[in-house]
Amino acid sequence: MEYISTYLMAIIETGGLFAPLLFIGFHLLRPMFFLPVVFICISGGILFGAVAGALYSVIGITLSSLIFYKMVKWMPNTFERLVKMKHKLIGENSRFTTPQIALLRLVPFIHFHLLSLCILEISSSFKDYMRSSLYSNIPLAVVYTSVGKWISTFSPIIMGSLLLGLLPFLYLLRRKEISIKWEDFFGVQSTKTGGI
Repeated sequence: MEYISTYLMAIIETGGLFAPLLFIGFHLLRPMFFLPVVFICISGGILFGAVAGALYSVIGITLSSLIFYKMVKWMPNTFERLVKMKHKLIGENSRFTTPQIALLRLVPFIHFHLLSLCILEISSSFKDYMRSSLYSNIPLAVVYTSVGKWISTFSPIIMGSLLLGLLPFLYLLRRKEISIKWEDFFGVQSTKTGGI
């Protein structure tokens, strides 16, 4: 990863006027190199500064979300497999809100497109998906671009305490609805299990 980061910095620094386009394009190529979004955002802060780096990162991440949406719609079988995998990892009845997803995007080890899949499940249309993606991408880009160098100097204890500090916010921003299955509510045994 160190070689890729050095190579990325050299290309973008020598890109001149095309450096922002190269940086945004690198956001789109990021999944092919298995690079974390956080790494690209931190690089944007180092190369372009906090404001411009955050702006370019928001554009790049949102375009990456758009490509994910188009790929999922183009390959419905893959979408079904991704949903099954998400249900195994997170649970079948878990549905996050957009503010929760925005907070989860700040956690570096949660996969970016897994959260894009969560946004896709709660969205009613393409416009709704893109709006939610944009809103959830802004905190990620701003935080990691503006204070990227500062966060990288944290000790593991401080980083762990910050992640634990996010947990109450995830609870407070949850979707406030309860869904109970018919059988669970009335205590009825299913006839499929061969009840007495």
